[in-house]
Amino acid sequence: MKKIAITFSVLLYALVVPFLEINDTHVLNPDWTPHVRIHEVWQLVTNSSIGILCLWLVWFKKETKISAILSLLVTGGFLLAYALQETYGGSMKYLDGSEKTLFGINIGVLGFGIAFALILMSYVLKNRKTH
Repeated sequence: MKKIAITFSVLLYALVVPFLEINDTHVLNPDWTPHVRIHEVWQLVTNSSIGILCLWLVWFKKETKISAILSLLVTGGFLLAYALQETYGGSMKYLDGSEKTLFGINIGVLGFGIAFALILMSYVLKNRKTH
């Protein structure tokens, strides 16, 4: 369960997010300043690199604890940024007012929320079995 939860999480933040953000709504958005773009690309490269490390740790080194912590930091970081968006003027809506949702929930919150919960649950269940 831990390996699958971590892998699911990594696929979201290391592959799906860059796929969704390397286009004219994010990285190539003409309304974004060059400074904002470099931060976006930095975040995408960093998160994808962390994801590659996590997959290597999980599938080749059989190390799930560090991978889980790193994945919780990446997905939890997004969830915290989303929760705090009103304090810094952030938004998940595009400039045209649209937002990517599934079942009425922002896709980032839904995906990362599920990933975060799965990793946490896999560790809580493991600890309950060992005590």
